[in-house]
Amino acid sequence: MSMSKTERLQVLIETEQRHRLEREAKARGTSVATLVRHAIDLAFPLDVDVRAAAATAVLDAPSMEVGEVEELLRELDEVRGARR
Repeated sequence: MSMSKTERLQVLIETEQRHRLEREAKARGTSVATLVRHAIDLAFPLDVDVRAAAATAVLDAPSMEVGEVEELLRELDEVRGARR
């Protein structure tokens, strides 16, 4: 989410919760604040109805022809190789 951040929130948490957040932030190469914002977005999605409608649209989409499994795996290997 790329909205400008204008709100400040102070929350008291347990010491162990803070340690977990700090360890995870370090492991991900991000900030504790970013982790907290991400957790909020996961727990409380912006618009559940929009997300549900999108999921329904994907699931209701007509079937499409795809290649054989081996062909698909080769294509994936090619794409992954191009990213390295």
